[in-house]
Amino acid sequence: MRKILFSFLFIIISVFAFSQITLAQGVRQAECDLCGYCKNYNPAPPQTNPPANWPECRKCLYEAASEDPLSGDTLKIDVSTNMPPTPYPGHMFTMIGCISSNLSDFTQEGAAANIVNLLLNNLIFPLSGGIALMFLIYGSFLILTSQAEPEKLNQGKRVVMGSIIGIIFVIFSVFIVNIIANGVLKIPGFSSP
Repeated sequence: MRKILFSFLFIIISVFAFSQITLAQGVRQAECDLCGYCKNYNPAPPQTNPPANWPECRKCLYEAASEDPLSGDTLKIDVSTNMPPTPYPGHMFTMIGCISSNLSDFTQEGAAANIVNLLLNNLIFPLSGGIALMFLIYGSFLILTSQAEPEKLNQGKRVVMGSIIGIIFVIFSVFIVNIIANGVLKIPGFSSP
């Protein structure tokens, strides 16, 4: 019974002493970073397969970290706080890329409005305007190549008319959303483009 007790005590003391030595050296690492890089992701050490979008994500969230994923800069745990590296304030990496705002934290007042404003003015409205412009070019192509066929000519006219209405709708929707959000509802974080 004494041998089992001493063995158990030895194991506990060894684990505690080893963890204290590791803490003193400051070499602790998180298992994964916010960009999806995990140190044990690849079964063959050392890890050489970060996710394909890891460089863009590292540039967005961990600006000061090394470009080499094997350095483990994005995984190092701060000894004093016992926390992994915090991402750059106001930045969030998503499927559409790096979203940066002037917020230091996404829980601040106006954070949701700032993100909606960013998505509407920088993604949705320009994309819909670009699609309408492409349809305008397509309708013009149909008219030019109709060779006096009334059916093709009418189809081209309908496409051109629809794209012009779409462009006008996109332009006015930008102004209407900003007027309602800024002037009428006074949503914090919304600003004119």
